[in-house]
Amino acid sequence: MERTINVLMVDDETDFLEPVAFWLKSKGYAVTTLTSGEEAVELVKRAPPDVVFLDINMPGIDGIETLRRIRALTRDLPVVMVTAAYQDEKNISQASSLGIAGFFPKNNSLSELVRVIETCLRVHTKLKSPSP
Repeated sequence: MERTINVLMVDDETDFLEPVAFWLKSKGYAVTTLTSGEEAVELVKRAPPDVVFLDINMPGIDGIETLRRIRALTRDLPVVMVTAAYQDEKNISQASSLGIAGFFPKNNSLSELVRVIETCLRVHTKLKSPSP
């Protein structure tokens, strides 16, 4: 019996968040969506997901500060930074130094999103589903 993978999507743009969450749910993932970094940090404290997709540019605390706060709680949680553009080298460098599982450009395909999740699951062995 496979265990459901819990994905946390954090992005202030609901036009991106809602269709992606719907698509992931249709693929069998349990998806929680949040629109602020503060909410994400609180959720990680209470009930850490298996994988986090975190937008870099958000109002309030941005993705980098959110990642910093998540890393203060856990170093093991795979976090994929979501970005509209790869041009922001300062943020990319900061995120990389805090330990991330990768980047996901918003213009990538949804099938690429599943590939990123599957890669996280392979790399983070504690997430692997038990073999039948």
